[in-house]
Amino acid sequence: MQENALAVQDGQEVVVHMQDIGFSYTENRLFNHLDLEIRRGNIYGLLGKNGAGKTTLLKILSGQLFIEEGETKVLGENPQKRSPSLLSEIFYLPEEFPLPKMKASEYLAMRSPFYPRFDHGMFAQYCREFDIDLNQRLDQMSLGQKKKVLLSFGLASNTALLILDEPTNGLDIPSKKQFRQTVASAMTEQRTFIISTHQVRDMENLIDPIIILHDGKVIFNDTVESVNEKYVLTLTTEQPKADEVMYTEKVLGGWMVLSERTDDSEGKPLDLETLFNVIIEQSKGSAGGVR
Repeated sequence: MQENALAVQDGQEVVVHMQDIGFSYTENRLFNHLDLEIRRGNIYGLLGKNGAGKTTLLKILSGQLFIEEGETKVLGENPQKRSPSLLSEIFYLPEEFPLPKMKASEYLAMRSPFYPRFDHGMFAQYCREFDIDLNQRLDQMSLGQKKKVLLSFGLASNTALLILDEPTNGLDIPSKKQFRQTVASAMTEQRTFIISTHQVRDMENLIDPIIILHDGKVIFNDTVESVNEKYVLTLTTEQPKADEVMYTEKVLGGWMVLSERTDDSEGKPLDLETLFNVIIEQSKGSAGGVR
């Protein structure tokens, strides 16, 4: 197999392969034996508590930070080499970003040549949908407007991998809706999105599979559908015993209880917020487990 060839698992190309990753900023390890696999043609959601290392992980994948141990392959290449062939296939939108003092149209002319498949027609369409004035200076735009410019640019870049770190921060409610619709329309079988977010309700119907980062490792990497095929949430008015249930949460009107699904199970599927809480709770070593 060539060094930059993509591995194939279950009929899907593996876009990201991380094995036994170790990384630290100080003497305290942030990642310890971290493994991760991401496959082409999905919009992955990256979830984790504050300080779990989500942004660090994204920077490693985009070649901005270097691992100390293990192996990372992105689109079949080592991102630490920062080869032009790889960087032209990755668009990374950080949560915080400096922009030059120039018009959006000038920024477009400066940056678009670095992306061989950049679609100027699509960029213009996205800008119209987001109501962006390309003749306005970037430094005079609000945070939300700047983010919409970069989102439009990234979607029009036609890169194989788009990495978005908290993309809906700074967007108003109509813009969040437009963001979801635009990302969904830009998705193809040849593209892969990784979206890191705390705003799970904003992304509820967009991201899947879900990756959960906790205590230096990826503790969950699966689809919400696969979990809902095995487990169900039910509401009970009586407080369940902690040692008899997999997960329980006090809600208005009683307790929400997670149990294994049976043929006659009646209940509601897990939402992303509950799924995250369940996975984190299970990681503490309680009985059972969500797999």
